[in-house]
Amino acid sequence: MYIPKHFQLNDQELIDDMIKEYSFATLISQHDGAPFATHLPLLFNKDDQCLYGHFARANKQWQDITNQQVLVIFQGPHSYISPSWQSETNDVPTWNYISIHIYGTVDLIKDEETVKDILTSSVTKYENPNSGYHLRNLDPNYLRGMQKGIVTIKINITKMEAKAKLGQNDTIEQQKQIINGLENTLEENNQKVAELMKRVLGFS
Repeated sequence: MYIPKHFQLNDQELIDDMIKEYSFATLISQHDGAPFATHLPLLFNKDDQCLYGHFARANKQWQDITNQQVLVIFQGPHSYISPSWQSETNDVPTWNYISIHIYGTVDLIKDEETVKDILTSSVTKYENPNSGYHLRNLDPNYLRGMQKGIVTIKINITKMEAKAKLGQNDTIEQQKQIINGLENTLEENNQKVAELMKRVLGFS
């Protein structure tokens, strides 16, 4: 990923937060001699420095995904930045965003109980805390049958790089005007980008 020095994100806590919050990722590998991508939710284990997820078994990307380096892309919030928000109008539009690229190797997980534990963790992460849905309530034979339709993976992280393009190269006045412009919209992404600009740029 092209990362100018002033946009390089080294705040590991923020990187971890983004991976967990924007966990629907893009997994890219070589399949049949060409780049191939699958979009899927991934669970981040910070202590083990790995990601967990699963393919549909019918998705043949998993068949040759071992013994190669893969790329996982996590896309955080992003927003169009309008020159109309700034008092200096002799400018052009741009885009503010956070993006994280993770490289690693893949192991296929075949142990039935480990697969079940990963699936349970995934459901726990995404279900509302007040939800009454739990995998443990499913018929074991039904769940076992459903597990046969997936291939569970572990991605061992070998490299992580992150880019936060959030106006670091603008003046403080421009940064404040952009944050104000973002906050005056009703779009959720814009609100998130404004929050991130404050965090990264050090505004209270």
